[in-house]
Amino acid sequence: MSARAEGRQAGAPAERHEASAQVVVVAPGEHRVEEHTPRAPGPGEALVAVHAVGICGSDRELYQGSRPEGYVRYPLTPGHEWSGTVRAVGAGVPAALTGRKVVGEGFRNCQVCDRCHAGQTTLCTAGYEETGFTRPGAMAATLTLPARLLHVLPDAADLTAAALLEPAACVAAAVVKGGARPGERVAVVGAGTLGMFAVQFLRAVSPAELLVVGTGREREPLARRFGATGFRTKDEELPGDFDVVVETAGSASAARTAAALLRRGGRLVLTGIPAPGADGLDPTDLVVRQLEVRTVFGAPPDAWAHTVRMFGAGLLDPLPLVTHELPLTGFPRAIELVGAGDPHVGKVLLRP
Repeated sequence: MSARAEGRQAGAPAERHEASAQVVVVAPGEHRVEEHTPRAPGPGEALVAVHAVGICGSDRELYQGSRPEGYVRYPLTPGHEWSGTVRAVGAGVPAALTGRKVVGEGFRNCQVCDRCHAGQTTLCTAGYEETGFTRPGAMAATLTLPARLLHVLPDAADLTAAALLEPAACVAAAVVKGGARPGERVAVVGAGTLGMFAVQFLRAVSPAELLVVGTGREREPLARRFGATGFRTKDEELPGDFDVVVETAGSASAARTAAALLRRGGRLVLTGIPAPGADGLDPTDLVVRQLEVRTVFGAPPDAWAHTVRMFGAGLLDPLPLVTHELPLTGFPRAIELVGAGDPHVGKVLLRP
């Protein structure tokens, strides 16, 4: 029996007994599962019944206390990757939103500064606020948030698969910044969840070649299923002369590998966040080879819209990336799985 199937079976009774539960991280390394009281939506807000919430490396940082200062606020209910169904709306929100399947942006932008007006909401000058890090997140039976952050899904959408659309949107932002065009040679460094999403987005632009570089070969079959034309490990001899490379592994060595894959004048997009103080890219190499380097932290609205369109059209398939589904009481186990370094562990979901 697969770990995912075991998680589903274990979670079945939990869906009854934990219907009003939430996870609260009181302080680094300290958490509890307690009763959850839904907050009625105020003006401009919506109340969402959470279907599933994903665990990622940043949730592990939050729990361990290694997230940078200013990017977390304790005590906190985590959960920034989620899907659900709107149960109620506040004043000023269309009543027709009630009952719709949705996902939602995490960044609580001000909508007033010049960056927000330019659509660059992840660069909002009012400061950092994000669901699941500084505001209550989705590891609870319900989540109340501004309705303007919601993206409506097709009625037939699989909400378990949709819980992965937040990381997919971050990757969509990277692919858009890379500007890959049909017929170009493109590569992805990193074969985790983000890397597999990058493959799916890049496949849609009809590249001449789509290479994936991973730490091992466990993800090669899935990468090829999603559209990769080649797969190498980081220890093998790697080709060069790629037009666009998207890095998703989150290490300084992965960033250097990604840069080395590029032709002169190539375009590199970094999405991972290495440990502070890590050795970075060689500025001399960047200048001499005239590389264009861009970075992504979160996803602006256009990346979200692109992701939801791709998902609704059947061009994005998140479900094969889910390997474990656990009840809320499985939070510590989920954190352990995410940090274990097991290549067979993909996306871990909690089911409130």
